[in-house]
Amino acid sequence: MRAKVNQDINISDYNGVWVISEQNLGKLHNVTLELIGEGRKLADKINKEVSVVVLGENIENIVKQLEEYPVDNIICIDKPELKHYNTDIYANCIDEIIKEMKPEIVLFGATSIGRDLAPRVSAKVGTGLTADCTSLEIDDIDGKLLQTRPAFGGNLMATIICPKNRPQMSTVRPGVMQKAQKIENKIAKIIIPNIDKNNLISKVMFKELLINDKPRVNLQDAKIIVSGGRGLKTPEGFKLIEELAEALGGVVGASRAAVDSGWIDHSHQVGQTGTTVRPELYIACGISGAIQHLAGMSESKTIVAINSDPNAPIFKVCDYGIVGDLYKIIPELIEQAKNNKR
Repeated sequence: MRAKVNQDINISDYNGVWVISEQNLGKLHNVTLELIGEGRKLADKINKEVSVVVLGENIENIVKQLEEYPVDNIICIDKPELKHYNTDIYANCIDEIIKEMKPEIVLFGATSIGRDLAPRVSAKVGTGLTADCTSLEIDDIDGKLLQTRPAFGGNLMATIICPKNRPQMSTVRPGVMQKAQKIENKIAKIIIPNIDKNNLISKVMFKELLINDKPRVNLQDAKIIVSGGRGLKTPEGFKLIEELAEALGGVVGASRAAVDSGWIDHSHQVGQTGTTVRPELYIACGISGAIQHLAGMSESKTIVAINSDPNAPIFKVCDYGIVGDLYKIIPELIEQAKNNKR
């Protein structure tokens, strides 16, 4: 979707950093707290305020949660029409308040909702959008937002700027940024904008909410992840990965190559096209270390790599590397983990 460029824009009119929060059924998505943490850093560097936009119905509890974090303003749009996510209405409301209040930077989570909403808002506003960012910085020279994301299939990292339009708009991958820490004293001002009733009308009618209660692997919150890659050679190799993960009290991850081979479900995939993680311990078994995988796990506190190739790129980022046959090494690790539990 190509944004229509606004030729009459005055960049100096735009001010502050906005986080578009995400909540569902009264529960705040973790990516919102991650964006607040990053938004606060950006705002402090340019000496501006950080504001959080929250949309929904009866969202008093969400607002109270947000007040516990270091935000200057909470822009609250509480309407019956916003009870369930609706692309048309959500995009209309955000477009209206952006045009009225003119934020300099707007951040969305790169979730299923954020990836649906952000491009529509950017097209309405008439600005660019950098998707799936893994790093955000402020240029020390002119204060522009430096938006870094994997490009060309994840084979390199590109830094993108928006020099002529505002706001500067990004979606940020969940799990990449550190969550904001709670503060003792509330500082947030609650702002309730007037929304044009025409912007609360949608061509889409909500019929029914379907909840998928099928259990999913929770990679983002896992403290320990054991991942397998192409070096397992067969799908049966994941039985060994599962056994090590269970012995350590962790969960199973996988590289894109293993998922593409049909060895394990996509919900286990770590990397650019999977889930971004930052566990206490990440064990990469038979994973070479392609850029798209490293983009999803390089922020892990401790990285252990097991690979038969001493020149594998994964060894450049790991804290501990083991060169050898994983089918000999992993059983020993399992035995050691079980002995420590006794």
